[in-house]
Amino acid sequence: MRETDVCRAADDTVGGRISLAREIAGLTISEAARGLGIQQDTWAAWECDRDQPRGNRLTMMAGLLAVSPSWLLAGVGQGPIDRPDKDFGLDWRDVLRQAAREVAALNRRIARLEATLSSGVRG
Repeated sequence: MRETDVCRAADDTVGGRISLAREIAGLTISEAARGLGIQQDTWAAWECDRDQPRGNRLTMMAGLLAVSPSWLLAGVGQGPIDRPDKDFGLDWRDVLRQAAREVAALNRRIARLEATLSSGVRG
């Protein structure tokens, strides 16, 4: 797959935000996919909104791209353009705590969605 074969998704979709964060991080699709341990085609499908990463991959991706998982999902939270160029006394422990809170909130949301889907499925 060539980098030019990838579609250009709008930044207001999950795929668009993944693409924007990857580009700002200075990674190619190949490098990003390798960093996450997946195939290039899988990453490209996520960027083109043909598929979406599962919660665990999304969390790993957020770490790789230095954004919050909530920003990738909904555009809320720390995105790539919100990062300071220099840390100017930034307390990284606070940043880590905030990221952990965001991950916990996403896990609770996923659990609620799974419960809703399970209760609606008749077997």
